[in-house]
Amino acid sequence: MTKTSPMISSGLSGGLRVAAAKTGAAAGSSVVLALTLLLAGCGGGSTESMLTSAKEYLAKNDNKAAVIQIKNALQKAPDSAEARFLLGSVLLKTGDVGGAEVELRRALDLKYSPDSVVPEIARAMLAQGQFKKLTDEFANTELGSAKAKAELKTHVSSAYVGLGKSELAQTALSAALAADPTHVPALVARAWQKAVAKDFDGAYGLVEDITLKNPSNAEAWRLKGDIHLFGRNQPDEALAAYRKAIEAKPDFLVAYTSSLTILLSRGDTVEAAKQLDQLAKIAPNSPQTKYLQAQLAYQKRDFKVARDLSQQLIKIAPDNPRALQLAGAVELQLNSLLQAELLLNKAVTAAPDLVLARRMLIMTYLRSGQPARALAALNQGLAKGIVDPESDSVAGEVYLQNGDVKKAEEYFAKASKAAPKDNRKRTSLALTQMMAGNTSTAFGELQDIAASDTGVTADMALISAHLRRSEFDKALKAIEGLEKKQPDRPLSANLQGRTLLAKKDLVGARKSFERALSIDANFFPAVASLATMDLADKKPEDAKKRFEALLAKNPKNVQALLSLAELSARTGGAKEETGKLLARAVEASPVDVAPRLLLIDFQLKSGDPKQAMSTAQNAVAALPDSPELLEALGRVQQASGEQNQAVTSFTKLAAMQPLSPGPYMLMAGVHMASKNKDSAASSLRKALELKPDMVEAQRGLIMLSLDANKLPEALAISRTVQKQRPKESVGYVLEGDVNTSQKKWDDAAAIYRAGLKEAPASELAIKLHSVLSASGKAADADKFAAGWVKDHADDVAFQFYLGDFAIAKKDYAVAEKNYSAVVRMQPTNAAAFNNLAWVTGKLNKPGAIEFAETANKLAPNQPALMDTLAMLLSDKKDYAKALEWQTKAVTAQPQNAMFKLNLAKIHINGGKKDLARKELD
Repeated sequence: MTKTSPMISSGLSGGLRVAAAKTGAAAGSSVVLALTLLLAGCGGGSTESMLTSAKEYLAKNDNKAAVIQIKNALQKAPDSAEARFLLGSVLLKTGDVGGAEVELRRALDLKYSPDSVVPEIARAMLAQGQFKKLTDEFANTELGSAKAKAELKTHVSSAYVGLGKSELAQTALSAALAADPTHVPALVARAWQKAVAKDFDGAYGLVEDITLKNPSNAEAWRLKGDIHLFGRNQPDEALAAYRKAIEAKPDFLVAYTSSLTILLSRGDTVEAAKQLDQLAKIAPNSPQTKYLQAQLAYQKRDFKVARDLSQQLIKIAPDNPRALQLAGAVELQLNSLLQAELLLNKAVTAAPDLVLARRMLIMTYLRSGQPARALAALNQGLAKGIVDPESDSVAGEVYLQNGDVKKAEEYFAKASKAAPKDNRKRTSLALTQMMAGNTSTAFGELQDIAASDTGVTADMALISAHLRRSEFDKALKAIEGLEKKQPDRPLSANLQGRTLLAKKDLVGARKSFERALSIDANFFPAVASLATMDLADKKPEDAKKRFEALLAKNPKNVQALLSLAELSARTGGAKEETGKLLARAVEASPVDVAPRLLLIDFQLKSGDPKQAMSTAQNAVAALPDSPELLEALGRVQQASGEQNQAVTSFTKLAAMQPLSPGPYMLMAGVHMASKNKDSAASSLRKALELKPDMVEAQRGLIMLSLDANKLPEALAISRTVQKQRPKESVGYVLEGDVNTSQKKWDDAAAIYRAGLKEAPASELAIKLHSVLSASGKAADADKFAAGWVKDHADDVAFQFYLGDFAIAKKDYAVAEKNYSAVVRMQPTNAAAFNNLAWVTGKLNKPGAIEFAETANKLAPNQPALMDTLAMLLSDKKDYAKALEWQTKAVTAQPQNAMFKLNLAKIHINGGKKDLARKELD
């Protein structure tokens, strides 16, 4: 997403644009309702004196007081048909359309006049999007009075519009006007009919006549506003018409939402907030109110409030495309990519022409590292003619990430042509040219933009391009240009420091970072960089002092507290110290989720589930709307053996995230741990209902199927995965593993080979070698391994596996060869150095201890690595060092019996049999 949050469409109702796109007919005021899944209507009243009082309140537009009186009447006379009718009408008016339908149907059952109640039931059904149900039930219903007949037929016409049945809609509308030629909603519908056909002048003429004869008709004013907005592109005139509609009908929800849409599109959040306050008083429970409140919060970048409101909206209307679009946009801004993907995917599925939802879905795929899926979503959109300039720019990014530089340049050029003054798009085009090899042209363009534009986008792109090409001196020159634009900001000095660090100019880098701090003493990136340099110089105390200096100025600096906690953990500090620092971070920012999560995880890893439980419970009490903290509480409960409570927490999480499969996966894990396999399978299936291609859930169901000896079911699931992901290895791995579990070696080998043709992945190669070996075909396994290594010399994972395989056969020489190859390709692979140290020691070759020391430097404080080093030192009779390292390993994992056994062996080698006996006991 860009820094400026985009406007999320025009609200839940699509207005004329939706109508024009979906149908060639319309049907008056109710057409508006038929074109949206989330609008409300009108109505009002409660038994003799109480009902009279309720009606008086309704006349004053005091709906709350009217409802109280009606409910009081119903306590005395629960079978009062009039009270039920009045209650249903008021609920309909205030936005509780589901409750309204219930009460109105009860009134009908109690023999209240069908002429009064049936049109209101139809209106409630329209508001809920129950188009087919409405036409099935009422299309052939005949009422007594002309007014009631006209009203019902108008609603039926609206429902047919919602179903896309324009001829039936026109027939119903004609019947409405035949019953009452002066029925204003039907006349408005005729005007809608012309507007939908894009005869805006004709429509305007009709609606102008209606407003002259009926100046208090809110629906006509609303339609006039829509014609101004969508037919003539006159937002000021439209806003004036919507305000006339509100004057005519102060509780007119649709007019409020239409005028708010204009205010929000202009970014006039102050006026929008005032109008929303009025709307919230009129219809506090209306989905449209919540939508607009969420929209306003989004535009004000208050994403926490926007998330809460959009989640409420999703619970009310889980299938509404625009609600899904807004909720997805919020999750994307919060970097909750899986949730954003699910919401936006559902929005696009429900409304394929929803341009913004598709664009954001593509951006979500790009941000989550799924360029292939981004390309597929883009191609679907392009096939539907979605080619607005913003989509062109996104298309350029998609093709660039998929390696199609030519296509990327084509779309960036189109985007730049559509907005030639948009330097961001010119910059994207220049970067694409650079990727295509036109470096001189690209750098020239970037330099030109940087020189002529007061913004810094091109400067940053130019600096990044030079750094990627390791052109450090040119990057430094570009940084000088950036600093001239921002002399009073520390960014340039910090970038200079990072560049000098890349050049190995440590002295210069340190000076640049210090200069950044002279501009802004609280600039954390520079502090963090200097602290990292201190650690590299083996001066952890200096790093610590830097963060403490920040805290001296601002004791509630959360970044400094968290960095100190991390530093304490990395340098072997006391657990109590790390815990206290994390607790201080929580106190410093009690509304911040991250410190609480870190504290909970730290306490769990430290073997203190009781304290973790207390922290998690306090966190959820303080921030009850945080799904992350609720999930953490569930994990703590599970780790503490409180399986039922964990399921309860994850069930609440599912209610909070109704479209996320994650909570069901967590539930499945709890049920599996409790050996409740039926419930685990049920949870996994619910996850797949929400995300049919979720591999983790499919893998879990395969495991359960195998456990129940349902081989055909397990194979069917694995083949479904292959169909969903034909160019990925996972489906073939799953099917091969199913056969492997049944010792069907040949079948397993065949499917692994088939998978390698489609997706030549390390995992499939490892699996194939493994089953060939297991089936006694050692020669075939060796032949395959030699061929694979020859063709895939850079496959680190396969060579690492061959090392492990050789150790299992006690062929230490072969293991040494493979691990040596791995560390040559990956000189920072601590596990490879550790294993190389072990086999070198087994071969009695020199260098084993040095390899083990390298492993511990690359990955400090890892018990398994410390154990290897300690045993090698013990073999070399270095009792003191061996004891030091093994004691660290045992302290880190006091429950690891193997580490204690090795400690006893070290004592024996050191002649300390009494200490050895103590460990063995």
